[in-house]
Amino acid sequence: MSCRPANVFIVDDSRVIQCLLEDMLSELPSARLVGKAETADEAIAGILQSHPDCVFLDLNLRQGTGLSVLQAVHPQAPEIVFVVMTNNEGERYRQACMAAGADHFLDKTNELGKLRYTLDCLDLK
Repeated sequence: MSCRPANVFIVDDSRVIQCLLEDMLSELPSARLVGKAETADEAIAGILQSHPDCVFLDLNLRQGTGLSVLQAVHPQAPEIVFVVMTNNEGERYRQACMAAGADHFLDKTNELGKLRYTLDCLDLK
């Protein structure tokens, strides 16, 4: 059980998904939203500034990709848990993201419910 809420950063260019994730986080006492971004550049700057425990990261953004965010941020902050969310469930996308430092790779259509479980499994001191 966590001693403090998990600080979560959302990266997604869909307002619908952002709202869905924000609603989910608002229902969890174990989580707190610390920032959100819609582009890769905003995400990189925001994540490095807020240094969250966990990032919900869309793979395909209007400007840039989640993979580029991972490649920029993970080497500087390997302790951040990255959960990549996508509708592109291809194995090559999964492999590329995992190689770049993603901890989880979820299908937006079927697996968003696993985000709660992921937050519950964080070991926060």
